[in-house]
Amino acid sequence: MKEIAPAWPSSGPTASPADSAAAEERVRLILVDDDDDFREAASAELMDLGFDVTSFADGTAMLASIVEGDMAADVIVLDWGLPSLAGIDLLPRLRREGVLLPVVFLTGRTSPTHENLAFDRGALDFVDKARGVPILAKRLRLIVESAKRPRELAVDETLHCGRLMLKPRVSRAFWDDNDVNLTLTEFNIVRLLASNIGSHVTYRAVYDCMHHVGFIAGSGEHGYRTNVRSSIKRIRNKFRLVDPNFDAIENYPSFGYRWGGSSASSS
Repeated sequence: MKEIAPAWPSSGPTASPADSAAAEERVRLILVDDDDDFREAASAELMDLGFDVTSFADGTAMLASIVEGDMAADVIVLDWGLPSLAGIDLLPRLRREGVLLPVVFLTGRTSPTHENLAFDRGALDFVDKARGVPILAKRLRLIVESAKRPRELAVDETLHCGRLMLKPRVSRAFWDDNDVNLTLTEFNIVRLLASNIGSHVTYRAVYDCMHHVGFIAGSGEHGYRTNVRSSIKRIRNKFRLVDPNFDAIENYPSFGYRWGGSSASSS
């Protein structure tokens, strides 16, 4: 399996300092949308906003190109209703092929059902096309900036926390050696909690882990808490399929969660 990780632009040996700075600020973007007019217009506007855009009309062609190593990118933007292979089905295909790039949905299908499914499949953001390309560009830059960090672990390295074993390089969580089958977002939440064992993690910190720092969704000042509670409920249910007595995720009402409980320690 080929692992496709973000590749950051670099200037050539003859570039001036000003050219080098401009090149470093540009983001390599893959845009997949079957609407020719929209794809062309959005690509042009994104390029004006500092993105280098490679566009595709369908997911199959994009998947083949990226897996074969024909391009480097920092982020992928998908439409939902693509021909042949829908965007929501393309995302898990990318992960199975080892493509670890952050994925954002840009779509007119903005119902809570579509949004929840996108996040469940591992998308980092979900943007209504009606919000406009400038808003999309700002969100993409936040995501890419948050991803600019050193590679932390070797391929075969694991993290142990009592009965929990995490394999960050493949985003898999195991409970007593049983794969819990978490989504990428769910894995990130569990990793955050387990990395702060014994300490409570705020709702806001969990939500930032699900999306990116500063992302806001839901109604009201604290509407995001509903999304966090739903994610924690799904995570608990998946662990309980493996261990009906699972109680390692504890709630601190009105504040957040922590990794603890009687089942968290080694048996």
